Amino acid sequence: MTNPILTHLETLIAQRRDTLPEGSYTTYLFTEGQDKILKKIGEEAAETIIASKNGSRDELIYEASDLIYHLLVLLAHHHIPLAALETELERRHLDPGSAGL
Repeated sequence: MTNPILTHLETLIAQRRDTLPEGSYTTYLFTEGQDKILKKIGEEAAETIIASKNGSRDELIYEASDLIYHLLVLLAHHHIPLAALETELERRHLDPGSAGL
């Protein structure tokens, strides 16, 4: 079951994708396209790694949140719902011969 805040963000990001309201950072990402979204995911992943290496819990939470947000934008770009990830993770958990968890 998806977390309520993740469900809310998923819905909001999809709305921004569909309506492209002016002045929205999410609109900016969608307007710039997949390459920009991927670049941001790479940057946020690197910042998450650095935060972990620095041993700063607060910094890690902040950066991991940025990473998840940008991943949600990428999923919305491809019209992939969070439920598809839940299904895949559940499949892996239940199938011992799969990628496993």
